Amino acid sequence: MDIASISILFAFTLAASFVQRVCGFGFGIFIMSVLPHIMPSYGEATTLSGLLASTTSLIIVARTWSHIEWRKLMPILATFLIISYFGVQLIAVASDTVLKKALGVILIAVALYFLFIRSRISLKPSLPTQIGMGTLSGIMGGTCGMQGPPAVLYFLAATSQKEAYIAITQAYFLIGNLAMTLYRAREGFLTTEVGSAWCYAVSAVIAGTYLGSLVFRHISIGALRKTVYIYLIISGIIALL
Repeated sequence: MDIASISILFAFTLAASFVQRVCGFGFGIFIMSVLPHIMPSYGEATTLSGLLASTTSLIIVARTWSHIEWRKLMPILATFLIISYFGVQLIAVASDTVLKKALGVILIAVALYFLFIRSRISLKPSLPTQIGMGTLSGIMGGTCGMQGPPAVLYFLAATSQKEAYIAITQAYFLIGNLAMTLYRAREGFLTTEVGSAWCYAVSAVIAGTYLGSLVFRHISIGALRKTVYIYLIISGIIALL
C-alpha cells in the first residue's frame, strides 16, 4: 500500500472504531465505504473489515464480559454463523464490479432505513425474531461485511441497559467476525496484503476505541448516527457511479 492508501485506511479505521464504541455498531458499515477502493479485491476488503472489527470488539468485550447475556445471544449467533458461510461463498463466485454496485445499494438502503424507518419498528425478543434477524445479518455480513443493522434491532429489543446492549452486541460481532475470517481464509481472501493492512490500522482501532469510550457518556448518539448515515448515502451513490 502507498502512503495515501495507508493514511486513508488509518483515518477511516479510527473513525469506524470510534463509531462502534459510541453506537455499539457501525464499524463495517462505515469502513466498507472505502476499503473496496483501496484493497486489491472485494473479498480482501471484507476480510480486512472483519479482522479490524474483531479487534475493536475484543477490546470492548474484555471490559464488558460480565454483562453478556448468553441465553439472548446464542440462537441469533448460531443462525448467523450458518447463513454467513454461504454469503462468503457468493463473494468467491461473483465479480467485484457487481459486488461493489450491490454494496452501494445496501449502503443507501441501510442509511435510509435508520434515518426514517427504524423508530417505527418494534421487535419482540422471541426465537423467530432471532432466527429472522440472524438470517438477514448473515447475508449482509457474508456478502458485504456489515452484519450489524438486523442484529442491532434485536439486541435493542432484548436488553434494557446500555451496558448489556454493548456487551452482547460486541460479543456477537467478535465471534461472528472471527468465524467469517475463517470462511474467507478458506476462499483465499486472507492474504499478505490483508495482514499488512491490519498491521497499519490496528493502532487506529485502539485509538478510536479509546476516544469513543471517553465521549460515550456525553455525546449525542442521535446526532452522530445521522451524520454517519448521511455520509453512507453519499458513499453509496459514489459506489454506484
